[in-house]
Amino acid sequence: MEIMDSQAKNMKNKISTIKKALEPLRNGMVLMYGGFGGVGNPPSLIKSIVDSKVKDLVLIGNDASFPNIGIGRLVKEGRVKKLIASHIGSNPVAGSLMNEGKLEVEFSPQGILAERIRAGGMGLGGILTDVGIGTMVEKNKDTITIADKDFLIERPLRADVSIVYAKKADTFGNLIYDKSARNTNPLVAMAGSYTIAEAEEIVPAGELDPEMIVTPGLFIDKVVQSEGIDWTWAWE
Repeated sequence: MEIMDSQAKNMKNKISTIKKALEPLRNGMVLMYGGFGGVGNPPSLIKSIVDSKVKDLVLIGNDASFPNIGIGRLVKEGRVKKLIASHIGSNPVAGSLMNEGKLEVEFSPQGILAERIRAGGMGLGGILTDVGIGTMVEKNKDTITIADKDFLIERPLRADVSIVYAKKADTFGNLIYDKSARNTNPLVAMAGSYTIAEAEEIVPAGELDPEMIVTPGLFIDKVVQSEGIDWTWAWE
């Protein structure tokens, strides 16, 4: 009985140091991140990833942020070989690297990108959309006709590691987000084979209001304490 109780306790306590949580990082891996223009990017995890010198990453997220903010710092340092995002306009370094052939960029409209990530997290085979039919977007993509209407099949997106940012977490990994910082984080949390949540505040399991929980701890492998944002916002 004591052994079983100990195992159950360990399963419920996912608190980790950032260093330990990031042990699966490898060159060339697929890394998915929550956030929009840096808001909702997990700052302490990103700083540690930058410091780790890991390279040749495939990044999946809403955007390339800004050169010195959030995930944009990895792009700026040339450590990303491919980026799947809805836009890169706020990060001119990403645009320059793309034009120089040093960064492969796959653009996906924001709503479709979110649905592709959701499909990956839900185990779906893809989504159907008529956006891009008859244009260059259709190139190299499968199509299907349903009720005399043509659709593109957009493939699901998954990652080796997902990193997300939460306002509050408990020791089991249940997450609550803060306003617009929620953005893509709940979807990204589901789509990683291994997901790390960085939280501003961590409380014991059972203390969060169940009605406020957005991401169930089932999707979270490790929870780390945030050390706070270490950049100046572009509008400050």
